[in-house]
Order: sequence, then structure tokens, then C-alpha cells
Amino acid sequence: MYVLFYLLLCAAVAYMGRDRKLGFWGYLFASMLFTPLIGVVLLLASDKKVAVAG
Repeated sequence: MYVLFYLLLCAAVAYMGRDRKLGFWGYLFASMLFTPLIGVVLLLASDKKVAVAG
């Protein structure tokens, strides 16, 4: 049960980071490797993706 809760928290952090520099997968792996709390700190410290005109 705890593992499922942990993975859901990691997925929530990754979903919030889908428009950031690392993207969904980067934040998912960072949250799983460290903790979802560290993932949120990384999320808040990162910049949004820059849209490329063209």
C-alpha cells in the first residue's frame, strides 16, 4: 500500500512537471530516485520549456 502511494506521489510530481525543462519522465525518475519532496523542490527550481518558433 505504501509503495502504491509513493508511486502515485511520484506520478503527481511528474505530471506537474510535464511543461518544465526535465519533462514528465525526468521528474518521474528524479522523484522515484530521491523522494517526491525533492522532486517538488526540483520542480519549483526549474524553468518552463521555451517554445521554439518556426
